[in-house]
Amino acid sequence: MAGSGTLSAFRLPPLPTIREIIKLFRLQAAKQLSQNFLLDLRLTDKIVRKAGNLTDAYVYEVGPGPGGITRSILNANVAELLVVEKDSRFIPGLQMLSDAAPGKLRIVHGDVLTFKIERAFPESLKRQWEDDPPNVHIIGNLPFNVSTPLIIKWLENVSCRDGPFIYGRTQMMLTFQKEVAERLTANTGSKQRSRLSVMAQYLCSVQHILTIPGQAFVPKPEVDVGVVHFTPLVRPRIEQPFKLVEKVVQNAFQFRRKFCYRGLGEELKQNKSKNQEKEDDKEKHRL
Repeated sequence: MAGSGTLSAFRLPPLPTIREIIKLFRLQAAKQLSQNFLLDLRLTDKIVRKAGNLTDAYVYEVGPGPGGITRSILNANVAELLVVEKDSRFIPGLQMLSDAAPGKLRIVHGDVLTFKIERAFPESLKRQWEDDPPNVHIIGNLPFNVSTPLIIKWLENVSCRDGPFIYGRTQMMLTFQKEVAERLTANTGSKQRSRLSVMAQYLCSVQHILTIPGQAFVPKPEVDVGVVHFTPLVRPRIEQPFKLVEKVVQNAFQFRRKFCYRGLGEELKQNKSKNQEKEDDKEKHRL
C-alpha cells in the first residue's frame, strides 16, 4: 500500500493515448451496459481538479473503463487509487496503468453495487462524523444504467454511516445524465424537483459542478452529462430512518405538482389503517 508524504509530484510516464488503448485492446462500448468513454484528458483533468486537493488522498474510482479519469487521478499525486471494474475487457489496459504507477493503483475486477469498501483503506484515515471530511474520495464516470440505483445505495450508506462512509463524510464526484444531475441539485419549487432531489439534499450538500457535452464521449450519448459533487452533512435535514424518508418521499412524488398531496394522503391513510388494526387487536385481547 502506498505511503503518504511523497517528496515530489508523481507523473505518469509517456503512455499510449486512451484512443490507442481502445484500438490496441479492440474495446467497444457495450450499449447494454450504457458505456460511454471520455477520451479528452483536459476534461478528465478538470473533473479531478474539481474534486478538490487529492495530494496523498486515497481515491475509490468506480467504472474506470479504458482509464481516462484514472490517469488524471494518478497524476493528481494520490497516495493510492482503488478502481473497481466489472467489465473484464478493460482490465489489461488498467494493468498497463498499474505497471506505470507502481504501488499507486489497485485493480478489483468486480461489481461496484456489491463491492465492500469498508476494509479497503487504512484504519488511520477514519474521522469522526463531526470532523472535516477524511482524505478519502469517490470519483466515477458512471454508466447511466447504474447511476441512480448506486447513488440511492450510497445515500443509504450516508444515513447509516457505513460502506464508503465508515471513514467519515467521504466526498463524491460523479457523472450522471444531465437531467438526473439537475434533479439531484434542484431547489425547492423548481420544475426539476423530484424524489432524487429530496433524498440527496436531506443528507448531503449537492452541487452541479459542470456539464460535459455529449459529443465529448465515444460513442456520443443522446444527452449531455452533468458532474455532481456530494459532501455528506454533519446532521441530516430530516432526522428519521432512511427507509421511512424514502417511502414518504416516494409516495409524495407519485403525483406531480398540485396533486402531490394525494401521495402524502395515501401514506397517511396506510399508516392510520395500520394503527387502527393494532388498536383492534389490542381490544380483542382485552375481551
